[in-house]
Amino acid sequence: MIIESMELQHYRNYPALQISFDPGTNIFYGDNAQGKTNALEAVYVCCTTKSHRVSRDKDLIRFGQEEAHIKLQVKKDNVSYRIDMHLKKNKPKGIAVNGIPIRKASELFGIANVVFFSPEDLNIIKNGPSERRRFLDLELCQVNKLYVHNLVNYNKILMQRNKCLKDLSFRPEYESTLEIWDEQLIRYGLPLMEYRKQFIDQLNQLIEVVHGKLTGKKEHLVLSYEPNVQPEEFSAVLVKNRESDKKQKTTLSGPHRDDMSFFINQIDIRKFGSQGQQRSAALSLKLSEIELVRELIHDYPILLLDDVLSELDRGRQNHLLNSINHIQTMITCTGLDDFIGHRFPLNRIFKVTGGEVCKEN
Repeated sequence: MIIESMELQHYRNYPALQISFDPGTNIFYGDNAQGKTNALEAVYVCCTTKSHRVSRDKDLIRFGQEEAHIKLQVKKDNVSYRIDMHLKKNKPKGIAVNGIPIRKASELFGIANVVFFSPEDLNIIKNGPSERRRFLDLELCQVNKLYVHNLVNYNKILMQRNKCLKDLSFRPEYESTLEIWDEQLIRYGLPLMEYRKQFIDQLNQLIEVVHGKLTGKKEHLVLSYEPNVQPEEFSAVLVKNRESDKKQKTTLSGPHRDDMSFFINQIDIRKFGSQGQQRSAALSLKLSEIELVRELIHDYPILLLDDVLSELDRGRQNHLLNSINHIQTMITCTGLDDFIGHRFPLNRIFKVTGGEVCKEN
């Protein structure tokens, strides 16, 4: 699986861009605020329909414009795919694959699998639970269409139930509908919990080896899924917490409040780990994610590294670069000094300046 080329029009600070990628390593370097991250973000948006930075499509459109376009040419299993994405300020985005519009964004998942790694991901362990749930959702949506189906429906039902709870103060007759919303939450929520547990179990089989190599087998890293409520108790807990839900006007129980823990040598590093341990664990998590995607789809994903090398010490840089030199990678950095002394191929180098990209080799 590789991305062969990308075209942008009115995306972020790019009035227009047409670029061809190397199947190996592609380096985007330049000063800050020139558009390096925007290029990687466009790849990610076109593969997943979502930005890792903002939630609104209009924030991706160049200032003063009403629309933006992204076009990716992808090759997977010797089959070519053209993904066209049409972003609009005040309307839903339009997506077409090989010129054929798709009705649901979920139909896009699986054509091009990407793993995004940014400095923010190094803080996934010490940040709040929402960051870890986001990680689970983004990765599972790319490899499991049933997960997408259940997640979309669960979020719709959750929104409706929360609206009902807010409206009860002036429409008390709505309380009778809570049982219906509860049934739907359970219907879509239980599969989410099961898929998340399976995913973390699969990651655990890989992360022990990956983290052992990173730390010279001095540390044993284990992930633990922490469901907000046990699946067999979900129905009873919704009933039990109904009065609390009504008082707080929100749903207090369910997979939308799940979390995951990271244990090194049986110590919860969210609470007691050093910054170095947390960063090593985050790096191991991303590298294990790459291997798990390979196992699930029988191909390596495309890796997007956004200014991560500058955040890692020399040892972690070495480990990361040695682990990814066999897959298509797109890397942003402020300069090429981070690669000095590393036996890492720089197959294609791009200089980014003020929304213009110049190929240097």
